[in-house]
Amino acid sequence: MAIVETVLLVVFFCLAPAGVLWLCRKVKWIGKIGPILMLYFIGAIIANIGILPSGEHTAKVQDLLSSAMVPLAIPLMLFSFTFRKSETRDTLIAMVTGLIAVVVAVVAGYPIFASHINDANQVAGMYTACLTGGTVNMAAVSQMLGVEGQQYALLNTYDMIVSFTYLVFIMAAGIKLARKFLPVKTLDFNEAAIQEEMERAGKNPYSGIFTKEGIKDVLVLLGVTVVIIGIGAAFGLGMSKLLPGTFMMFFILAITTLGIAASFIKKIHVRKFGYETGMYFIYIFSIVVASMANVRALDFTGALYTIGFLAFVEVVSLTIQLLTAKFFKVDADTAVIASVTYINSPPFVPMIAASMKNSRVLMPGLSIGIIGYAAGNYLGVLLASLLG
Repeated sequence: MAIVETVLLVVFFCLAPAGVLWLCRKVKWIGKIGPILMLYFIGAIIANIGILPSGEHTAKVQDLLSSAMVPLAIPLMLFSFTFRKSETRDTLIAMVTGLIAVVVAVVAGYPIFASHINDANQVAGMYTACLTGGTVNMAAVSQMLGVEGQQYALLNTYDMIVSFTYLVFIMAAGIKLARKFLPVKTLDFNEAAIQEEMERAGKNPYSGIFTKEGIKDVLVLLGVTVVIIGIGAAFGLGMSKLLPGTFMMFFILAITTLGIAASFIKKIHVRKFGYETGMYFIYIFSIVVASMANVRALDFTGALYTIGFLAFVEVVSLTIQLLTAKFFKVDADTAVIASVTYINSPPFVPMIAASMKNSRVLMPGLSIGIIGYAAGNYLGVLLASLLG
């Protein structure tokens, strides 16, 4: 019976994201919530209404899946990494100052809020990773730091709430304020280009994955990922013998580095569906960790301070981004798109470009986002270690 339940659990966790993605495309209000938050809701509900099988085998399935999904996702999402030597001056400056702005904001806010937040250095590291990269970086750093799944889910929910508020502010007033403070270049409003990018972002990203060519690409990329994980695990084991208790940190950093290195190999880089497959693993991770949460056991006393810390970081990082842009004479739209890309992640770039009526920032914004995905893990674990 335990074997049957285990199989059913694995099937449910692996297929639930597909169902949620389908709903997000078919039901407008669910699409606005987004697949990750919906998966958190579903996971938390099934965890607390008693329909999950109880017993050791359930916990083992949850632990196995939550531990495996992130290492599988990281290389797959980095294979599409592209570094362009021809990036413009403003884009390069915005890219670097945006990363620095988040780090400085986290360090500045830490002494103000740390005493009110449990494991504050871990929270700071996870949010640094998330606000420079994205969900995958936050998940990776949480594993490196040994953060419990339910705590990760709670922290990620706070991020979604605060970052959504930040996005609304940018669209309502932030763009106008930045243009009054910073130079404005001639706007290049190619509505068709923005619409095309928004439509591309809104389409089913997995369309064509089950064709012969799609399956071949995914299998090749998964094979490379397995090799990378094997090398990373060997490196982590070696380092943990020198520095006990550091396996996960060195393992994640190793596969991040190897994933970036592999992206420079053309035969790997040109393969399709790497990012999408990696993101699907993150969706599985999301519902699994949420299903481990016992809401009654969670401590919500530090919630306001954690949200306050996150809001402080986002406001201060934007302020620093604008001030450095003023100093280096970076134009307003490039500075704002860099901040949005880091804080909210690359999928929001077309929306903000449309709000700006400036298609010129599309590619800079997306390029900055890829750099953020690559840098997030390093910066997150560095900050957590320095503040610990």
